[in-house]
Amino acid sequence: MIPLSVLDLAFVTTGTPPSAALRNSIDLARHADRLGYHRYWIAEHHNLPSVAIAASDILIGQIAAATLSIRVGSGGVMLPNHAPLMVAERFRTLEALFPGRIDLGLGRAPGTDGVTAVALRRRQDRHEGDDFLERLQELVLWETGGWPANHPFRNVLAMPSDAHLPPLYLLGSSDYSAELAGRIGMGFAFAHHFATYDVVAAMRSYRERFQPSGWRERPLAILAIAVVCAETERDAEQLASSMDLNWLRRSYGEYHPLPSPEEAAAYPYTEADRARMRKSRERLFVGTPQMVEARLMPLIEATQADEVMVTSAIYDHEARKRSYALIARHFIAGARSVSAA
Repeated sequence: MIPLSVLDLAFVTTGTPPSAALRNSIDLARHADRLGYHRYWIAEHHNLPSVAIAASDILIGQIAAATLSIRVGSGGVMLPNHAPLMVAERFRTLEALFPGRIDLGLGRAPGTDGVTAVALRRRQDRHEGDDFLERLQELVLWETGGWPANHPFRNVLAMPSDAHLPPLYLLGSSDYSAELAGRIGMGFAFAHHFATYDVVAAMRSYRERFQPSGWRERPLAILAIAVVCAETERDAEQLASSMDLNWLRRSYGEYHPLPSPEEAAAYPYTEADRARMRKSRERLFVGTPQMVEARLMPLIEATQADEVMVTSAIYDHEARKRSYALIARHFIAGARSVSAA
């Protein structure tokens, strides 16, 4: 089995305030480290009642300090919200403190609504349109030092100057980031858990366009999926009802903390609602470990994914930990036993 990793959004629930959700992330990261997961990435969001992570670099440092060997990183830093120099310095600092264990995943979207995006950027220089590529180029220049001779930034040091940026990955849910990641030779992570674009086409595009670079010699494609796993199909379906209702509300532009399965069961669904939920289930893997494997393996083969990253929006923290444990015992432990045979 290919490596398994975790994508954590520090889910806020109707019974868990944001501060507790952040502490749960540190606990889940320790759990994932013990289970043998390869990476633990956290996703930056703002003004979203169901996601507690806004200061991702701070939480990355806390998780790295609380774990032993798992790689820790951003999935991702939303580059439009930040000055590239600030990103370079913060992630060089993390790399200096936890050498060889940090990843820097970068996203094009602001991770929030339009008004909040303006609030995040209002003290920065104003740019018209999408300036992600410009920001990415500047971030790379802070690492390589390849500024033109007359550029004013040429004499500015990104501190700590003796540390380097960790490995860079571009995140995407369409063909743009896939093609860009391939052309500039970076890793690529596809957000299958919310994307409407064809994942197979995106992964194929990334590999076909990949050019070896100073960042990577070979492509590395990560498939991010949503999974709810339990000992029985019935238990898994009950746990997944929270995510069903959460996604339904988001499809109507309603953003709330993650509801409990009991709240989901009591919700007055219409037939149109149920049709929307059935459609969203195409992006969600629910069931026992064996059921998840049966659906997941054909997707891995079709995408030629190098790694699978699992996110699980489960209301109860202990149930979420059990879900990750079941996946690890089935895939990670199984893979180890096969390789040892």
